[in-house]
Amino acid sequence: MWIDSEPGVKRYFTEQNMTQLLATRQVEVIRVPQYKEELTVTSSVYGMKPMFGFRNTFIYDAAGQPCYKTWSMGAFVDKSNGKLKRVDDATIASMTLEPQLEMNYRDRRIILPKTEGEAMAPVRVLRADIDYNRHVNNANYVRMAMELLPDDFIVSGLRVEYRVAAKLGDVLVPTVYRTDGAFIVSLSTGGEVCTITEFS
Repeated sequence: MWIDSEPGVKRYFTEQNMTQLLATRQVEVIRVPQYKEELTVTSSVYGMKPMFGFRNTFIYDAAGQPCYKTWSMGAFVDKSNGKLKRVDDATIASMTLEPQLEMNYRDRRIILPKTEGEAMAPVRVLRADIDYNRHVNNANYVRMAMELLPDDFIVSGLRVEYRVAAKLGDVLVPTVYRTDGAFIVSLSTGGEVCTITEFS
């Protein structure tokens, strides 16, 4: 929906056969809403570089108080080869940028602990996991990782780093790391790390 509000960017992406893939996301959980609460979701772009865009997505309750605060970084790629592709200066200049919203911004890179993690049962990528880019949908990596959380673990925040896109039929091998106050899940296929999710 956001790209429809930026016709210059939408036209450029169409002409250049480009898309945007999520590279990282951080979520602060302020309060988990109750069933049937009325919520408002806002999404705004606060920065754009030739190969990356930066966005806030906040979810507010009926009183206008935030329930979730998030920021994300997307990478601009060529659909034909999946490689990073630059957006020209004129298209960047045409963008409407919004103020960067207040939250606790953490680094986009997640460093795995030096201790050896615990390998868990492999997970096969199913059709229901795939999005329109023919990769695993970014939310499904988080869902797979959450299945490995202890029953008594209450999530107050998470960071996800997306590295290599998994595809239909791939087998993801989860490795779990426990640290003070955090639970980290790495999902790998063919020896390459696809995502790292840190739950705090």
